[in-house]
Amino acid sequence: MHPVVRLFAGTAALALGVASAPGYAATATTTFNVRVTITAACDITTTAPTDVDFGSQPSTATNVDNQGALNVNCTPSAPYTIALDNGQNGTDANSRKMSNGTELVPYQLYRNAARTAADIWGSTTGAGGNVYAGTGDGSVQNIPVYGRVPSTNFAAGSYTDVITATITY
Repeated sequence: MHPVVRLFAGTAALALGVASAPGYAATATTTFNVRVTITAACDITTTAPTDVDFGSQPSTATNVDNQGALNVNCTPSAPYTIALDNGQNGTDANSRKMSNGTELVPYQLYRNAARTAADIWGSTTGAGGNVYAGTGDGSVQNIPVYGRVPSTNFAAGSYTDVITATITY
């Protein structure tokens, strides 16, 4: 065999031997954490509330009832409370009034359709509180606001008031 061919054959055999030798790879492992902190959130403004509109009533009507609604969206399982202020003409939750100039018509807002004195919706928290309490479910919750005008025996005209609802979570 020619010496160059012999050299080539030897080199090729050496290369094949190295390539076919068993390989030993080392491995190591570690772990890491994946985290998220979710904070409670509530939104009372995304979906507009429905007004409590008593409509057009004769001056002889009594106990005129109607309802509106607040729409809240809170984190699932997040507790919340909703307070209603006294309006523009009331001195407390028991003395809310709609106005037409200097004329005032009393009305009340309630947390329950029964509309009892115990159901009056106000802004007092804690023992003896009169706020609405709920728990979020992650979707928009429709919270009814029940209203009543005890008597419409007042001067003819259009009467209004503005209530501010505050959610605490």
